[in-house]
Amino acid sequence: MLNRRKLLIGAGAAVGAVAYMLAIGAWRSQSAAPQSPRPDAITQMDWQLTDHNGATVTPADWIGRPTLVFFGFTWCPDVCPTTLMDISGWLEDLGPEADALRVVLITVDPARDTPEVLANYVGLFDPRITGLTGAPDQIAAAAQHFRVRYTRVAREDGDYTMDHTAGVFLFHADGRFGRIIDFHEDRAFAVPKIRQVLT
Repeated sequence: MLNRRKLLIGAGAAVGAVAYMLAIGAWRSQSAAPQSPRPDAITQMDWQLTDHNGATVTPADWIGRPTLVFFGFTWCPDVCPTTLMDISGWLEDLGPEADALRVVLITVDPARDTPEVLANYVGLFDPRITGLTGAPDQIAAAAQHFRVRYTRVAREDGDYTMDHTAGVFLFHADGRFGRIIDFHEDRAFAVPKIRQVLT
């Protein structure tokens, strides 16, 4: 009887310890989750950029259509091409609904990403994606409205790369902020999120 009681107490303690560790793990996961600040509504933005065809673009030009925005750069080795391939897949999954969506890549590397370079780059993914560039101060002004951070990082070979916020921003047709598709989240949630700003 005593041995059985000790066994039950030991098992209870083990279950309690496991439950405690799971709770701590869940709390840590929630605490470590990226908390992206909300971008401004498009109607509150003030910037001017140039698209890959050489045309000037301002926030006012985006009002009237739902908009998907991603910051990146053409020399990006992994995150940017992965995200752009995902975006191309989402557009395909949306079918005819995707035609209502404006899709934009804003470069964080204007020194290398000229309109011509962007035109060639976005053309590798989907013709509905527009590339935007500008002077460094113009890119900085746009990034501030989106709460996007980016920084130039030197490489050992003397070249450089860019670290940057990797979320995809979704806006309603009237310019209201909708949702963020985080780079690390399950891609199965992306198309439903996009449909929410299309309605």
